[in-house]
Amino acid sequence: MSIMIESKRNEVARFVGSRIRGIRKSKGLTIEQLAFEIGIEYTQLSRIERGRINTSIFQLFLISKALNICFSEIMNGIEYLQHDFCPITPPSAVIRQI
Repeated sequence: MSIMIESKRNEVARFVGSRIRGIRKSKGLTIEQLAFEIGIEYTQLSRIERGRINTSIFQLFLISKALNICFSEIMNGIEYLQHDFCPITPPSAVIRQI
């Protein structure tokens, strides 16, 4: 695997983990409470939140369900990490072109 791909993988894991942590805290849940709700050890959830490990889509689904949010809310904003792979034209640039 190339260094760029590995670096991007880590960046995505940190982004997703940060989103989960922020949403969990905004809901007033401890890491132990959320881990219990989804049936994993709190240490595992801690590694997910810190972006130390990648997790499965199903695990993210369970987390979103336990947080009572749409799955897409966890991914909200991730499109800005895609610029290396899929350049995004800012909406203002599109409007100027018209």
